[in-house]
Amino acid sequence: MKNLVILAGPTGVGKTHISIKLAKELNGEIISSDSMQIYKYMDIGSAKVTKEEMNGIVHHLIDFLDPKENFTVSDYKSMAEEAIDSVLLNNKIPMLVGGTGLYINSLINNYDFTAADCDMEYRKYLQEQASLKGKIYVHEMLKDIDPASYHKLFPNDLKRVIRALEVYKLTGTPISRFNSEKKVHDIPYNITYFVLTMDRKKLYDRINQRVDKMIESGLVNEVKMLKHMGLNENMQSMKGIGYKEMLYYLEGKISFDEAVYLIKKGSRNYAKRQLTWFRKDNRVQWVDKDSFSSEDDIVKYIKGRIKEQLFY
Repeated sequence: MKNLVILAGPTGVGKTHISIKLAKELNGEIISSDSMQIYKYMDIGSAKVTKEEMNGIVHHLIDFLDPKENFTVSDYKSMAEEAIDSVLLNNKIPMLVGGTGLYINSLINNYDFTAADCDMEYRKYLQEQASLKGKIYVHEMLKDIDPASYHKLFPNDLKRVIRALEVYKLTGTPISRFNSEKKVHDIPYNITYFVLTMDRKKLYDRINQRVDKMIESGLVNEVKMLKHMGLNENMQSMKGIGYKEMLYYLEGKISFDEAVYLIKKGSRNYAKRQLTWFRKDNRVQWVDKDSFSSEDDIVKYIKGRIKEQLFY
């Protein structure tokens, strides 16, 4: 079985520096599991790791996709599997690092996406219906065919509502049932799975400070550039926290202060959802940063656990 190290955690917890130090210690390469860092030209708002921060550690699945293109979890799984095999062929340790839980689960639960591809024509039709008749109308379409998703999803979560309708049209199976059945028992990885955490108030303070730093680093100009490139709020990439709010600001829909407030609030809420997601997996080993005096101590602890569980 292939060894795979996973280092995850909520946004703003400090995964980047620790993962790079750990990769140095393990002779590893990092495979990103971040749904925003995949895009080119979107550096500041995604807190994309820089070449300097990489410190010579090879990173995969970062900065490769045009932001006008769509990218599915199925696409991610396929590319990540190739990256893992490539790292192993180099006699390095593959390290999955990021906060997008669905990306991580697609690999470690070996999701089978072959049953539900995509229907772009139907998707476009549903988007048009939402524009003409409203999001609630499209959401109501779920009521009879997939009651579980109808009650789970809100009308404003249009992207997921449309995907649920699309999967049903393609397969005749509700996505809620498809999700529960898509896990395959033969998982090809021997994993050791760590999630960084810290005091909630400290985390939220870090998130607020990180947003301030993004603004200072030029987030407004980055979004302005993307807007000039032809990107708009309907594109997958521009739905990311930080980008959609600044786009609304540039379009005069909200004030600058409102945009910053919404980015901070959205980031904090996202961190909360990430933690809830990770708590559902009993394979997770929690690493409370507050229990250590330095990042080096955290790296030493994780390295020790990895050696116990994977290599000895």
